[in-house]
Amino acid sequence: MTYVVTDNCQDCLFTDCVAVCPVDCFYADDRMIYIHPDECIDCDACVPACPVQAIFNATECPDNQKHWIEVSAEKTRAGTLEHVTQKRDPLPTAEEKKTKLGL
Repeated sequence: MTYVVTDNCQDCLFTDCVAVCPVDCFYADDRMIYIHPDECIDCDACVPACPVQAIFNATECPDNQKHWIEVSAEKTRAGTLEHVTQKRDPLPTAEEKKTKLGL
């Protein structure tokens, strides 16, 4: 099973997870980042790197976040997202969202 990015990432786009990924399986739109399920090797490196606790193993994803498994698969397989392979600046709303999440 793969890892999945959930809604804590929306309007943040922190890319600390990308910096530790050994296989470059991250893709992004203008609001958040996604993990390509066919490229993820389940190494778990991204989970502790995420400053907003948005990444879960799909088998341990909270019930109210499970919809992201399908969303990520659809979006990444469509081939329309930007392939993100290096850390970059988060969105201007990232720190505010992180504070709002209590992190």
